[in-house]
Amino acid sequence: MFYYLNGTVAEIEANLAVIDCGGVGYACATTNYTLAQLKKGELAKLYTYMNINTNAKDDVVELFGFASQSELKSFKMLINVNGVGPRAALSILSSTTPSGLAASIVTEDEKALMAAPGIGKKIAQRIILELKDKLTKEQAAGGYIAGGADIPVIRKDSKASEASAALTVLGYGGQEIAAALRGIDMEKLSLEEIIRQALKQMVR
Repeated sequence: MFYYLNGTVAEIEANLAVIDCGGVGYACATTNYTLAQLKKGELAKLYTYMNINTNAKDDVVELFGFASQSELKSFKMLINVNGVGPRAALSILSSTTPSGLAASIVTEDEKALMAAPGIGKKIAQRIILELKDKLTKEQAAGGYIAGGADIPVIRKDSKASEASAALTVLGYGGQEIAAALRGIDMEKLSLEEIIRQALKQMVR
């Protein structure tokens, strides 16, 4: 399994980037957001996910690549939802950022998910339902309320708790979430911007 590809951008097509690594071109299906950060002929690093479809007549192997670990985490989260395949996940992540996706799930914003081509109301509702259910289980276990030295406990029913919940949905742990949220202006920033800044802190 490839963890990432680090090479020269050989080709850029619609939802596809070819990364040349030592003379071998790896075709990576990807999102509009990742493509916007690539330039043909320049070096790039893409975090990858390999999907093997055994339901096809012949086994189909596809490689997906993302410019950030946050986008890869979001992709994995989406394809674990019943009825959401890799192409649907790419469509969603081409229409919103990881922070926007997380905020949409926490606030149950179906319309934001339906803005992605091919995503209807039923799929949007299923994504929210299944991932909110995951969140509820995490909350019941104390998954996103954190504390410790120099890390304050996050109060429920606050913007910080909403941001924490969203980051929990994306697969981050309580301690790292609380540390990443420390110092962010919760009063002035929108929920999506708070999540975006926290994600930036966690990938440093």
